[in-house]
Amino acid sequence: MANSAQQDPSLFPATSMPDRRWWATLWPDPAGVLQQIDIRAGMVALDLCCGDGYFTAPLAELLDGRVYALELDAALIEQARAEVARRGAGVRQWFCADARQVAGLLPERVDYVLLANTFHGVPDQPSIARAVRSVTRTGGCLGIVNWHRIPRERTMVLGLARGPQSHMRMTPAQVAAIVEPAGFRTKAVVELPPYHYGSVFEAVD
Repeated sequence: MANSAQQDPSLFPATSMPDRRWWATLWPDPAGVLQQIDIRAGMVALDLCCGDGYFTAPLAELLDGRVYALELDAALIEQARAEVARRGAGVRQWFCADARQVAGLLPERVDYVLLANTFHGVPDQPSIARAVRSVTRTGGCLGIVNWHRIPRERTMVLGLARGPQSHMRMTPAQVAAIVEPAGFRTKAVVELPPYHYGSVFEAVD
């Protein structure tokens, strides 16, 4: 998810963290979203740019705690920790760091990397794709949840236009053109109504 921290723009800027109430309006069943993008019990996963834990908590439940979570904003990590704890779940390790540092942080390769509502705001998207590939086992997956390339004035949530600015939004083909050269192939593109899609990539040799 997007970071709300006011950071040096060279670090990992993105759009601000939305109000949880409208996340819940968009996705009343976050666990169902995770299953739609091919996250399955038994995997070890990384929630990269986990934000306030809206997906981290159900991910930790689904995978019985076999989850790592990274976020740049320490305050958001605390919110995510609280949400995971509230649901009686656990996370193997939390990292407060820039996403591009992930290769030097994880103690193992993972089966799945989730990157939700952040990729559009990454200043150096190819470097993130390469960093993710370095921590994903061959045959594992990267799931990118993105806003469709719809004008912002048409993505209404609770009566207001929401999401990133129109020029930041990406088509699945634009995402694939950046991610695939890092060592992935497109496995699926899943519709996540009303305004999102999930691009699932498989790590290849």
